[in-house]
Amino acid sequence: MKALVYLGPGRHALEDRPVPVITAADDAIVRILHTTLCGTDLHILKGDVPGCSPGRILGHEGVGRVEAIGASVGLFSVGDHVLISCVSACGHCAACRLQMYSHCTSGGWILGNRIDGTQAEYVRIPHADLSLYAVPKGVSEETLVLLSDILPTALECGVLNGRVQPGSTVAIIGAGPVGLAALLTAQLFSPLDIIVVDLDDGRLARAREFGATSTVNSADGMAAGTILKRTGGRGVDTAIEAVGLPATFELCEQIVAAGGFIANIGVHGVKVDLHLEKLWDRNITMTTRLVDTSSTTMLLNMLGAQKLQPESLITHRFRFDDILAAYEAFAHAAQSHALKILVST
Repeated sequence: MKALVYLGPGRHALEDRPVPVITAADDAIVRILHTTLCGTDLHILKGDVPGCSPGRILGHEGVGRVEAIGASVGLFSVGDHVLISCVSACGHCAACRLQMYSHCTSGGWILGNRIDGTQAEYVRIPHADLSLYAVPKGVSEETLVLLSDILPTALECGVLNGRVQPGSTVAIIGAGPVGLAALLTAQLFSPLDIIVVDLDDGRLARAREFGATSTVNSADGMAAGTILKRTGGRGVDTAIEAVGLPATFELCEQIVAAGGFIANIGVHGVKVDLHLEKLWDRNITMTTRLVDTSSTTMLLNMLGAQKLQPESLITHRFRFDDILAAYEAFAHAAQSHALKILVST
């Protein structure tokens, strides 16, 4: 089978690999129909995720059909149409009992990280009963790929951790795919004001299309002052960091209101300064999280009921044979205007 393989920092290639086989009783083998690229994949390619070793097949998102199942898989059968969760969960360990599936002792974020992932024609899914979801009838396969990772990540790590409330003020730092997904899911909670910050005017225009009440281009270094002025000097109730850079996290520190929340989504590869000399007395809550996908069933139901319409996040489509071109477009999003890229086998 064809697979996109990480070869070390800055290097990746499309290679021929053996089709995976069942190795545990709760495994399933899934034939990939659609997958996508994630900002986390770019972080791996930069060397920001040292746990991912060269030779790994990348990817942790996808929709496909079950080709084989282990003896203990009870919820799925060969031929079933399934959504693949970016997080694998055994359901039995201490972390899983707390619904903290990202820290499952034999799962968590392993696909495309510690085991081979979904940017291939076939993938082995451990703990299949809790790591796959049946595809609802009448829901677009393309849109479903967004529920593997980006939408639950934005909702859980950004909106829920950030305690977005009706009538509150929210700033989302970063108008990339996960930032825009946070924008879409934040609106489920009826905040009064959603300010989106980015360097790219094209992405800010998309943010306004997706429901941002205000946008700020931070290229001039004046974003904090602009936001504080807009909020009457108070700052925002929730600041969502959706980039993963020191400057964007520090911007969150500058604009959060007393009693507010800083919710980190971004993947950070270098240290960030925490300015406790300014925040120690401001009743600030800071949260970090890896997505647990505990919201996936709810999001599937909302998608089926057409209460959530994220399909506009998909801007580019490639066949699997052209996945290297897809990576090129994704890595140069400022030029290609790519958000989520769909790759189909």
